[in-house]
Formats: sequence, C-alpha cells, structure tokens
Amino acid sequence: MLTEVMTPNELKKIDPVFGQMSFDDHEQIVFCNDKDTGLKAIIGIHNTVLGPALGGTRMWKYNSEWDALNDVLRLSRGMTFKSAVTGLNLGGGKAVIIGEAKTQKTPELMLRFGEFVHSLGGRYITAEDVGMVTSDMDLVRTVTPFVTGISEENGGAGNPSPITAYGVFMGMKAAAKFAYGSEVLEDKVVYVQGIGNVGEALVENLSNEGAKVYIDDINLERLEEIRDKYSVSIYTGDNLYGEEMDIYAPCALGATVNDTTINQLKAKVIAGAANNQLADENKHGMILREKGIVYAPDFLINAGGIINVYAELENYGRQEIIRKTENLYNTTLEILNNAEISGITTHQAALDVARARIATRKKEK
Repeated sequence: MLTEVMTPNELKKIDPVFGQMSFDDHEQIVFCNDKDTGLKAIIGIHNTVLGPALGGTRMWKYNSEWDALNDVLRLSRGMTFKSAVTGLNLGGGKAVIIGEAKTQKTPELMLRFGEFVHSLGGRYITAEDVGMVTSDMDLVRTVTPFVTGISEENGGAGNPSPITAYGVFMGMKAAAKFAYGSEVLEDKVVYVQGIGNVGEALVENLSNEGAKVYIDDINLERLEEIRDKYSVSIYTGDNLYGEEMDIYAPCALGATVNDTTINQLKAKVIAGAANNQLADENKHGMILREKGIVYAPDFLINAGGIINVYAELENYGRQEIIRKTENLYNTTLEILNNAEISGITTHQAALDVARARIATRKKEK
C-alpha cells in the first residue's frame, strides 16, 4: 500500500490555528463569511485586559487565507502593545477582509462586516486601515457604534493618517537625537518606502524640515504626484536597502527588515509607519543592535493613529491629540535609552514596558 507524502505547504494547511507562529495567547479569533456579499473576513482579539480591543480593518488581496490569518494575528498582537506602551486603556484587536479594495469593496460588504463587528458586543472596536477610508467607517457606523475614525462632520476625529505620520515623525526625531546627537532632520537623507496616506503625510513633515527625501512605491503615478507636490526625489534604483542613507522609513507592509535585507542596510536609523517591520523581532532586533542601527519600535511610533481615534471614546479634543502624539518623542527616547542601559533590543525594551502595564492591570482586577 502506497503512503501519500504531504508537501510542506500541505502540512502547513493542517496545522491548528493555535499552532500558528503568530498565535500569542489570543483571546478570540472570529471568522466572518457571507455568501451574498462575498465577505470573507477575520477578526483577531488578542488581549482585553486594559480595555476593549481596538484596531483597524485592512482589506487586502492575500495570496492565501493562511496569509490573512497570520497577518491578523500579528497585527492584533501589535495593537495590544501599541495601546499599552502609550498609556491608553485599550486592548489589541485587528480585522482583515480578504479581497481587492478597489474592485471588490461594496457598501453591502462593509455593512455586513459592520454587523459582524456589532455581534461581538463591543469586545472589538474597528477603525480604518489599509484599503479603507473614512467614509467606510461612516457606513459601518450606521449598523454598529463599535467603530472609530469616522468623519469630523459625523462627530468623529476624522482621518487618522496625518496624526499617525506626525507620531512617526516625532519618533524619528527621537531616534535621530539618540543616533546623531540632534533631533534636527534638515539635510538628513531619508528613504520613505510606501507613499500611501501616512507615507505622504510623513514626506510632508520631512520636506518641511528640510530633509533630503527619496520616495519609493509600486505606483509610479503616485510617486510622480508626491514628487511634484513636495519637491522630493523618486528612487530609481533596484535595491533601496543597499543605498547610502541616514534614515530608512518603511511605510508600506511589514517584514521588510528580514534575512535578505538586514545585512544590506546602511542607514543608522530605522523609523517608519509600517506594522511588524522586523520579520523576526528577536533575531532581527538583535542583529540591528549588533550593527549599531537604531530601531524605533514600530508599534510605538506609529501609535498616533490610535491616539487619534481614542479621542472619540474619551471625548478629548484636537489639542490633547497633538499633545499625546508629541509625547511619543519622549517615550521613544526613554525606551532607546533603557535598551542601551539594559543591553537589550529596542523592540524588547518597548515590549517590556507594555507587558508590565498589562500585568499590573491584570493583578488589579
């Protein structure tokens, strides 16, 4: 009798959810399916010790459902630590919708997704992310109150992208202060990879400060638009990672600091908006430390967006949003210094602060 031998990919498909590399004691994973609208979504609730799990919804054409699951697990975990390290009373959650946002997103699909969010009774609060816009959140709001990032005319804090970018800018200045002795970014060579809404707003901040900005994106039309708008340069080479630069700012998808790229990097600072920039946070965090590259933890410096939408839950205004976002500079500098003193990676130093806060709250309950 012949025994069928499974390929590694086939073996991967039969792994239980709890065996996934990104599973980190998640409290709940919800699979949402609706045949009529074509909705296929996953909601990940990582931790609710500090409060309800808040995190945006990403719509992306994943290569496989397993890739979508891995993404929502990594992202929701990151949201837990993002809220904890910035002092917000929120847990970590995230949602992904499988599909092409430009062609497959419909009002009916978004409304059905909103109904799934509502069914969780407030354990998960959604917001916008990649593939979403403020009007999508306004639509979801018609079927559930458990959504943030709605338009200002509807009583919300509006598009969080500019505040997210401002927080990254503050974190970048702190990292520059640590690496170069000065927070001034004038004449610093900065490569911004990914020119979405957040990437553009970061380019604007950098351009206003006089940095020498190079931009990279898969959308050439978008690159030309941003180049002309802010008088920056388009990167035309074929290996961005090996270029001479002061600061590398990944603002697209995650895991760009990986086994292939990490030994090519010549930047002294990594500070960007993308989530999960380190493909392996322990291994690559340590290599960056050994190479003397200052890494501003992504889940810390990109927290401006969640600070912005948290305002809708706590009813604080624009001035407080800006104050909290600017304080990311102080928190980043403190964590970089703590990592240096303790001899650990900056990623680990940020995680330690976040986990300590969660542990303290858990004991109080």
